[in-house]
Amino acid sequence: MLTREVRMPKYPECWASCGNCANGDVFILEIPVEVGQSLHRDDTILTLETGKVALDIPSPCDGDVVAIHVSPGDHVDEGALLLTLFASD
Repeated sequence: MLTREVRMPKYPECWASCGNCANGDVFILEIPVEVGQSLHRDDTILTLETGKVALDIPSPCDGDVVAIHVSPGDHVDEGALLLTLFASD
């Protein structure tokens, strides 16, 4: 087992052309997980709001949440550290 940092994924190319998402107006809407919680791959770790759409970000692996580095309302950029998992796969 090892720790794994989960970062904000690369924005889809369509976001660069729509005008809302590419201008930095992407923020954390909700975080339905807490420190100590066990997750399975593809469980939702947070929901982003772009002004036009809500987007769920999935866990990349099974593991336990060690730390959450963002809060609801935070604006996030590509590559931002979202949370740390103690990964089991």
